[in-house]
Amino acid sequence: MNVLGIDTTADDTCAAIVFDGYKILSNIVASQISLHRPFGGIVPQIASREHLKNIIPSIDQALNESGLSFKDIHLISVGQSPDPALSYYHIGITTAKFLAYVLNLPLVGVDHMEAHLFANFAVFRELKPPFISLTAAGGHTLLTLVRGYGDYEILGSTLDDAAGEAFDKAARILGLSYPGGPSIDEAAKEGQPGAYKFPRPMSHHRGYDFSYSGLKTAVYLKVKELKEDGGGNLSQSQTADVAAGFREAVVDSLLTKAFSAIREYNVNIFVLGGGVAANNLIRSEAESRGKRKGVKVYYPPKNLCTDNAVGTAVLGYFQYQRRGGSNIFELPYFRKSPLAKW
Repeated sequence: MNVLGIDTTADDTCAAIVFDGYKILSNIVASQISLHRPFGGIVPQIASREHLKNIIPSIDQALNESGLSFKDIHLISVGQSPDPALSYYHIGITTAKFLAYVLNLPLVGVDHMEAHLFANFAVFRELKPPFISLTAAGGHTLLTLVRGYGDYEILGSTLDDAAGEAFDKAARILGLSYPGGPSIDEAAKEGQPGAYKFPRPMSHHRGYDFSYSGLKTAVYLKVKELKEDGGGNLSQSQTADVAAGFREAVVDSLLTKAFSAIREYNVNIFVLGGGVAANNLIRSEAESRGKRKGVKVYYPPKNLCTDNAVGTAVLGYFQYQRRGGSNIFELPYFRKSPLAKW
């Protein structure tokens, strides 16, 4: 089964074709980063305009790269966001509905965060539940017990800023470019994580929820202090040290809770997904902790951590096998909650 995945839930226009839930035939991402960078984040009006411009060319490119045509497509899967206030993801859903209607193809709407998780199945065919997953992106941070395909128990989520959003805001405080994850990762290479002490958010909280607003404030206050002492500017080494300390605090808080859940629920597989999973430190530290604890760690290549439609297509395939397609005219434009059971 050839599945066309479409995703416009953020600032990239994404289209991909995946065969039988694992073989990637094409993966197209039309990035808008350069347009949003001056504003330090996604501007919905710009994102919507660019999605309108890029959606059909991206789908055409996905078909061309795969060597297929629309007659070879068996299913369309489209990403849904849990935020009804955002308009730009409507572009992908409207396009998917139109194509499904015109081509008489089944349609599945899938959760964007769940698609980040399922990108792993396109790379690791041996991966099977149960496992603990950490999906961390710009809008959400979710720690989940995955008992089976579509069988989830969300153990913890973000109470305010998600991890990816915290990276963007910390980068803005430091005068680094958007998106914050890669720019902080790069700056931290030359920094000393222990130069400045930053708090580990929710470290004394008994549950598995996350919070990064306090850490963001700590970065702001430290940068303010350093600027006051330095005549209004940060040195390159200070910027690197703050970036390294902040990155370590985020990664430590994420992985400490994740490995605590792994121990509590007695599983030996840990799966990462989402844009934050592209961070070099979280990948290396997860591997290191996994080796010490006897836990197998999985994470996709970096191009499948950031926004893409491969995970969308893979998830659509699994969902269609389980429960069939959705009614084209009744498919909602947003999901009420992420990682809902199916």
